[in-house]
Amino acid sequence: MNGREVPTMLIVSGMSGSGKSGALHTLEDLGYYCVDNLPAELLPEFVRLLQNGESAPSKIAVVIDARSLSDLADVPTVLSRLGALGANPRLLYLEARDEVILRRYADTRRRHPLSHLGLVLADAISLDRQALKPLRQIADIRIDTSELNVHQMRRRVLAEFGLSGTGLSLLFQSFAYRHGVPPDADFVFDARVLPNPHWDARLRPLSGRDPEVREHLDAEPDVIAYAGQVQAFLDSWLPKLRSETRSYATIAFGCSGGRHRSVYLAERLARHCRESGWAEVAVHHRELD
Repeated sequence: MNGREVPTMLIVSGMSGSGKSGALHTLEDLGYYCVDNLPAELLPEFVRLLQNGESAPSKIAVVIDARSLSDLADVPTVLSRLGALGANPRLLYLEARDEVILRRYADTRRRHPLSHLGLVLADAISLDRQALKPLRQIADIRIDTSELNVHQMRRRVLAEFGLSGTGLSLLFQSFAYRHGVPPDADFVFDARVLPNPHWDARLRPLSGRDPEVREHLDAEPDVIAYAGQVQAFLDSWLPKLRSETRSYATIAFGCSGGRHRSVYLAERLARHCRESGWAEVAVHHRELD
């Protein structure tokens, strides 16, 4: 380990159509270094490379599924090897009822990863479930997503992995009003009342994450007043949510394009909360990420 801190490692597995991609996106928002569909046999070497890098991530999430059937039997052995490296992986397994997965594939018109074997969809789903059964049996956490929409699934993952002990996991999100308000937001702040950097040709192609835009908005008195009032609101009310045993809260900022003002505010307030001692703070820019 070269004296480095042992990373938190999460293996995400489960049936195709059960929501692994959505779970991975949420984990990425929580600061996990995420990799999709890495062959199981490469996991130990992957972890070694990360540990020996200049800036090894503290949290790693890797998806393993039935796209490579020959790998699955080796997963328990691979997990043992990872434990020997100090990674101590946990296994999250996602599943859903057959009829739900059938409906999801019908809605999206995507091909099942096992369809290359010449199977009809129902048979591909059956083989997928059977092949993954050994992983299901050793999973640390199992989530049935049959009754969960994408927003409920996101919340479930946030509640499961967004906390350090007991506390409140915060997600700061930016969005464009023209694409709708995030349905899972607990607090929504409208930044359209603020000066818009979009009208400055120099700033238009940039985003609220860029220094030029930050400096521009930092110089606007209305922006500073607005951010200060939101900050005071959050400082007053977020601790009350924590005391009521809430496990997560989503704070959303919207503007016209979801690129400048909302991004700036989400980043600024997330930074303030981190500096104030909140342990789990994630940021997601819906129109940029």
